[in-house]
Amino acid sequence: MSDIYMEPLGEQAIIIRFGTVIDQNTHEKVRKFAAWMDRFPIPGMVEYIPAYTTVTVFYDPLAVMDGKRLDPHTQDQMLSPYERVKRMLHEALEQSSDIRPAAGNIVEIPVLYGGEMGPDLAEVAAYHQISEEEVIRIHSQGEYQVFMIGFAPGFPYIGGMSEKIATPRKKSPRLRIPSGSVGIAGTQTGIYPLETPGGWQIIGRSPVSLFRPNHNPPSLLQAGDYVRFIPISREAYEAYKEEES
Repeated sequence: MSDIYMEPLGEQAIIIRFGTVIDQNTHEKVRKFAAWMDRFPIPGMVEYIPAYTTVTVFYDPLAVMDGKRLDPHTQDQMLSPYERVKRMLHEALEQSSDIRPAAGNIVEIPVLYGGEMGPDLAEVAAYHQISEEEVIRIHSQGEYQVFMIGFAPGFPYIGGMSEKIATPRKKSPRLRIPSGSVGIAGTQTGIYPLETPGGWQIIGRSPVSLFRPNHNPPSLLQAGDYVRFIPISREAYEAYKEEES
């Protein structure tokens, strides 16, 4: 665990850093630890948030200081809530190395590329000096892993996209990105589950709802899932929308 570091985030959270580079090895460590915390949450934990290279654990200091949980024969009474949580997390890290996270689902996401649904498709194509059709072909031929959910409810950060279409964020973000918009930011691709501001390059739109408050879980995609983008026609897009409504 020499490459794993912890640091406080205020008085009620600890950030565990599993690496500094977004790659599969670091992501596997994050997933293993998250799987362990699902099964064996530490006393006093409120929630944990996995990200690309970190897991942030939020805790209730009063619950952590609960005397019923402290061993009177040790020096537990002398430790601060932060020190107690840090020690418990160290123990969890040692025990979680052999756990196997659940296999992610493979989810097909239909996308209507270009036109009014993908206003930046031409810009992405011009940036790489390839055709719009080539951008669509490259984007839809991969099978990408969801690294984390964040920014907005149900927003998947999807990694592993080809460098051939990796494109910087827009210099001036838009104030409104329609829900379902499929974007590119560097080698990441993602789908806006709700209408929000955003600076990603929008190349298409999916008729599928990614955030469904009445479902459990409400997010269609979970960290560890795999996504395939399926190009569809305008007619198919309208049929999906009608079915969803």
